[in-house]
Amino acid sequence: MKKILIIFIWALILSSCSKSDIEIYKKKEAPIEDRVKDLLSRMTLEEKVGQMRMFHAQIGVDIDENDKLVLSDKVIEKLKIGIGGIKNPGEHNTPVRAAILNNQLQKHIVDNNRLGIPAFFVTESYNGVDAEGCTSFGRPINMASTFNRDLVKQVYDAVGREARLRGLHLTHSPEADIVRDPRFGRMSEAFSEDTYLTAEMIKCAVTGMQGDYDGLSSTHIGAVAKHFAGYAQVSGGTNFAAIEISPRTLIDEIFPPFEAAVKDAKTLGIMASHGDINGVASHANPWLLTEVLREEWGFKGYVVSDANDVGRLHYFMKVAETPEQAVELGLKAGVDVDLYAEDAYALLPEMAKKDPSLMQYIDQAASRVLRTKFILGLFDNPYIDVDKVAPAVRSEKNLQLALETDRESIILLKNDNILPLNAGVIKKVALVGPLYNEQIKTDFESITGKTVSYVGERGYDLTNGVGGIPQLTTEKEQLEGINKIVNTSKGADIIVLLAGGDEFTAKEGFFNNAFGDRDNIDPVGLQDELLLKLKKLGKPVVVVLKHRRTLSINTFAEQADAVVDCWDLSEQGNIAIAEVLFGKVNPSGKSPVTVPVSIGQLPFHYSQKEINFKKGYLFAKNEPLYPFGYGLSYTSFEYQNMELSDTIMSDNSTIKASITVKNTGDIKGKEVVQLYVKDLYGSVVRPMQELKGFEKVELEAGESQVVSFEITPEMLAFTGLDMTKKVEKGAFEVRIGSSCTSFDSLGFNVK
Repeated sequence: MKKILIIFIWALILSSCSKSDIEIYKKKEAPIEDRVKDLLSRMTLEEKVGQMRMFHAQIGVDIDENDKLVLSDKVIEKLKIGIGGIKNPGEHNTPVRAAILNNQLQKHIVDNNRLGIPAFFVTESYNGVDAEGCTSFGRPINMASTFNRDLVKQVYDAVGREARLRGLHLTHSPEADIVRDPRFGRMSEAFSEDTYLTAEMIKCAVTGMQGDYDGLSSTHIGAVAKHFAGYAQVSGGTNFAAIEISPRTLIDEIFPPFEAAVKDAKTLGIMASHGDINGVASHANPWLLTEVLREEWGFKGYVVSDANDVGRLHYFMKVAETPEQAVELGLKAGVDVDLYAEDAYALLPEMAKKDPSLMQYIDQAASRVLRTKFILGLFDNPYIDVDKVAPAVRSEKNLQLALETDRESIILLKNDNILPLNAGVIKKVALVGPLYNEQIKTDFESITGKTVSYVGERGYDLTNGVGGIPQLTTEKEQLEGINKIVNTSKGADIIVLLAGGDEFTAKEGFFNNAFGDRDNIDPVGLQDELLLKLKKLGKPVVVVLKHRRTLSINTFAEQADAVVDCWDLSEQGNIAIAEVLFGKVNPSGKSPVTVPVSIGQLPFHYSQKEINFKKGYLFAKNEPLYPFGYGLSYTSFEYQNMELSDTIMSDNSTIKASITVKNTGDIKGKEVVQLYVKDLYGSVVRPMQELKGFEKVELEAGESQVVSFEITPEMLAFTGLDMTKKVEKGAFEVRIGSSCTSFDSLGFNVK
């Protein structure tokens, strides 16, 4: 009776209030869409546009030595009407101080805008949270090298938790782009050259980062998958260049990882691509950002521009004659948030006053931003419990996770019976090369103890370390360094050469005064000559390859006694390398890209159209240096007894493909069993083959396991002659094996 009376009184109170007085948006129990609608109805034009903008904390967000918030006049002015988001607040502070800063920053924002609307704080996360004091994991391409879905999801779960504990809410990651051109400096920021592998990694990354979506309101952060779409397919491999993709390739190969991010992983955001698609700028493409993304895929999140790219529709892409026209193009295409610019959405209030028809687009964009903030729980729980930060960020658990991921991502490319090294036999190891540092020696000693002694020599740096446009170290300095390395190595039993590339030889080429792409994919400088001189000492040489782009390592592959491919490992990476070299860990990584013999082979991804493999080049083999999916082990695996549950598939049936995998070696090992499908005939020219499944299994010496895959009609669908995506009837081949070039196969037909 008392409960009924309370409800009756509450109803009377509500009925006596005007609609505008009931602050539904403040009520936690109200549906999010109702809260968004109510809040939007209370906002001025300027406040709505404020929610559609984001600035970088470097313009004046800091904390002093007494842990008090310090804001520039420019920032204070911007925050008076509220703001959509702020990029990288506290990035150079410890996690605890970042949480303190962000709590104060959020309180200032809430207290100083009329409606108390919080902001979201945004980071990036290519190898962990891009901020001081967080766990440094391996790069996305290392994640893909593991072929281990569960492990990758655990990594991104840790990243999401660490970011939220700093007071962050979103990350402009992960990249759903596929990377097929190693000239492109941002190669290691993406997962692989393959559509299926990238889509699987994207699902793991987004669901992990977002805490299976349920964690968004408190413990995790929202993912913003990027760059939609085709960004890594730039002509010549140079950032900001044109992107030429056929409609069929776009739909069948470029879109699926983004579609998986939206439909399967429920990514909270999407970032549009710097580039164009066949002349249509992505930031001004309503077909891309509205028709495909929202109407076909059902995306309900928000779309953010890449840095300054709405304004660039005018002064760079030149598809808009004025800044105002650029703003209108971006707004109507479906860009909700303008990142950084002062010459784009900042113009909207005056534009909308002159052209009220823009209000429907402004309301739409502002609503999407507000909805994101409600999902993130910012109105109800905007602050961080600082006491929880220190024990959980860069915890021992997360460091062990980074190490475990490194162990599974390292790829053994070559081994002439040199590895694993026997610490009981080898007395002295030379750790040398331009990627050597003293920490490597310390980490190796932690694995082998006093049984092995080490000498170390870097010799020279690959570049002068200038961030914008680095210069290669002079030939004279390199030769002097090589002599130091050779002299240091003379007394060693075995030489470990740390070579490849670093953060300056493969990086993002920013808009102004910064290069990161290359016109050559050989190892830079005189690294080949260094290896040849070391070989003349008559000692075994193991190349440990560290890099951020695929390198055509022909001399390494031919001359080294072993090649261990590490890409760009975590802060625990040197320990993982030592464990692999000395046999404490059996390598199980597989290459997520095709390694070409030379740059002249490009494009050379394994899943090209079959006709591309018909002819090679004069005086060269028509094959890669290392194929996609390749990676050796210290044990051996045998594939046998492949079976199909049926040889006929209908539109609504499936076929189970099975094979027995046996560890025929002497030690336990992990093997990535890969499923490829080849469409033998189609209405359009089809790929050589396509990865459609993989499973990583661990087998004891002598142990066998049956590995099965379900082949569905969806796996076989492609965009046919009529530009409709469907399964065509005809003959297919199933391939199961250890790489795209080593497999057993059987055929079936779709009737």
